[in-house]
Amino acid sequence: MPVQYILGEWDFQGLSLKMAPPVFIPRPETEELVEWVLEEVAQRSHAVGAQGGPLILEVGCGSGAISLSLLSQLPQSRVIAVDKGEAAICLTRENAQRLQLQDRIRIVPLDVTSEGSWAHLLPWGPMDLVVSNPPYVFHQDMEQLAPEILSYEDPAALDGGEKGMDIITHVLGLAPRLLKDAGSIFLEVDPRHPELVGGWLQSRPDLSLDLVAVRKDFCGRSRFLHIRRSGPQRGCPADAWPKPQSARVRG
Repeated sequence: MPVQYILGEWDFQGLSLKMAPPVFIPRPETEELVEWVLEEVAQRSHAVGAQGGPLILEVGCGSGAISLSLLSQLPQSRVIAVDKGEAAICLTRENAQRLQLQDRIRIVPLDVTSEGSWAHLLPWGPMDLVVSNPPYVFHQDMEQLAPEILSYEDPAALDGGEKGMDIITHVLGLAPRLLKDAGSIFLEVDPRHPELVGGWLQSRPDLSLDLVAVRKDFCGRSRFLHIRRSGPQRGCPADAWPKPQSARVRG
């Protein structure tokens, strides 16, 4: 059993998060994804929502590591965190409450591969950022993962299909309907994906998405993508985030 499950908690970006099987265990590389998002938010004054901070959507929240790290370091930010797994939804909710961040996060059970799933997110208003560490392992590579990973972690949080792109393309497909003009998507991917994603985006000019940067992880592998929406925003109404006094975690 992975040590994180044995201990029942693990540190991520200075936060102590509860861990429980089969929810995906956040890796050190993902801390670099969070750091890149923080850098971009600091540099881009347009990434500011109606209440003074960015509105962020995380697809596949797992334990809540990414969402809660961003909330803790961006005090005026707000997050919509979605996951299709009940265990992940419950664990993110528990970690948000442990860290007293529950008033700035909406935790929504949602499968982004379902037809029209984006429509459930429209009432929250257009997003500044979409962040995701989606399942991106090539299906044929799954059998090469460590036995303790295959035995304890949810394979649906790892297996990205034949080319590791199944969830990535769904995230990219929903993003134009949810992002503000010039809004950004940050993804953690397999090192083979920058070329594949770039080619896929070129084949889908209707999405008005551009791959603007690729960043390497601490091992020198192309691991993170920054994609920006270049066309006019479509789909979302004006920011409809509830007033603070009515904010509660949704499960």
